[in-house]
Amino acid sequence: MQLQKVGVVLRPSSPELKGTFFKIKELFEAKGIEVMIDDISAGMIGVFGTPFEKMCKASDMLTALGGDGTLISLVRRSYLYDKPVLGVNAGNLSFLSDVVPEEMDSFIDKILSDRFRIDDRMVIEGRIVKKSGEEDTFYSFNDVVLTRPSISHMATIEAYVNDDHFNTYHGDGLIVSTPSGSTAYNLACGGPVVYPLTEAFILTPISPHSLTQRPLVTPADFRITLKAPEKVLIVVDGQEHYSLEKEDSLVITMAGRGAKLVHRLERNYFDILRDKLSWGGALC
Repeated sequence: MQLQKVGVVLRPSSPELKGTFFKIKELFEAKGIEVMIDDISAGMIGVFGTPFEKMCKASDMLTALGGDGTLISLVRRSYLYDKPVLGVNAGNLSFLSDVVPEEMDSFIDKILSDRFRIDDRMVIEGRIVKKSGEEDTFYSFNDVVLTRPSISHMATIEAYVNDDHFNTYHGDGLIVSTPSGSTAYNLACGGPVVYPLTEAFILTPISPHSLTQRPLVTPADFRITLKAPEKVLIVVDGQEHYSLEKEDSLVITMAGRGAKLVHRLERNYFDILRDKLSWGGALC
């Protein structure tokens, strides 16, 4: 990686990260690397910043300082710019960021000497096709959730694979997850953990009104179409919201390329599972 410019995004509503940002900025600059910060993060800590799109275009690598939510947001928002993204974990539970601020000095040296790796993670492309024929396109790193618009209503979701109807979900909603997102909402709703470099869709019903409804894993080259007889909400990565109206369709496919995540060479996903989910611990 020709690392000359780095763009940094901070976890929202976290002005306490100001000191950490300046320490990381100093480490990059000491090695001749220019550091930019997006204007929203900059405003939060009282410095001048760069518009997000301009920062993404100019950067060789993007860095999310915060937790997994910050990294997921940055990956999704910067997807069209095709830049590698590094997560620096300034939070607690993290499945995606394996570098902490105290390790940044040595890790920058590893990047400059090509002792790191870039994982290619599957991304969902979603298209909301309206009755009028208009379309809204979005991208998702973790999951796309269809859910009821109010607590008093049940969601009914018709699901098709390659135009063939295969299921009708009745309940609180449906999660369509990537393997990266399998340890998020999908896991909380009883879905399977899927190795993150796999290419597959995981469909997990939320509180289904039938005991026969179970999570389903499909190949990523399938086209999944979802419809609802009444309005449902679409939540992308838990962060963006859309409406799926009656007679609209949501078409989900694997995006044309993956997201690039920067990691330590020695990162081991199964070590992370054992650590974060307490697998292999002593029996209670």
